[in-house]
Amino acid sequence: CLGHLDRPPSPVNVTVTQLKANSATVSWDVPEGDVVIGYAILQQRQDGQMQRFIREVNTTNRACVLWDLAEDADYIIQVQSIGLYGESQASKRVHFRTLKETDRLPSNSSNQGDITMEGLDKDRQLQTGEIIIVVAVLLMWAAVIALFCRQYDIIKDNDSNNNKEKTKPSSEHSTPERPSGGLLRSKKKSPSVNIIEVAPVWGCAWSQLPSHACRAWPC
Repeated sequence: CLGHLDRPPSPVNVTVTQLKANSATVSWDVPEGDVVIGYAILQQRQDGQMQRFIREVNTTNRACVLWDLAEDADYIIQVQSIGLYGESQASKRVHFRTLKETDRLPSNSSNQGDITMEGLDKDRQLQTGEIIIVVAVLLMWAAVIALFCRQYDIIKDNDSNNNKEKTKPSSEHSTPERPSGGLLRSKKKSPSVNIIEVAPVWGCAWSQLPSHACRAWPC
């Protein structure tokens, strides 16, 4: 009776995860406060063709990987806790079925999350690569635009310098023109003619003039 009382309680929450065609993982929980130093697993095919008993002590593991399973086969497992003074009663029977080789994504397996994480990691890597490519293309375009602007400024400066040279007054480069003929000609003044009209004097009003003057004018 003392030995029966010192046995640990049976494992609880026995589940099967990470199902594949030839392997699976069984996990369980142990009630707190009980000293457990190992576990024992009873594995049996449902058709009764094969039975396996796995026992391990001096471990605190709460999971075990089942190997060499048949493809697309039904199995039943039970788990026992091993304490200091004996083994617990077997847990409830848990049924599971292995996958086929063609099955890639199991519906009732916990490794589905692992596959999903791998897919997310690949997507993140692809997104990172795409971002790097986009940044490189933008940098190249920026360099091309900067080079084009620089060339445009140089051409614009050259055109403005040429226009300034063209707009300089021509007197700085040309020599003064000389009048044709080589000699300066003075303008000729036309002779001025002063005409004095003298009205004839009738009578002997000019009697006081000299005699030779009177001959010129009739008296």
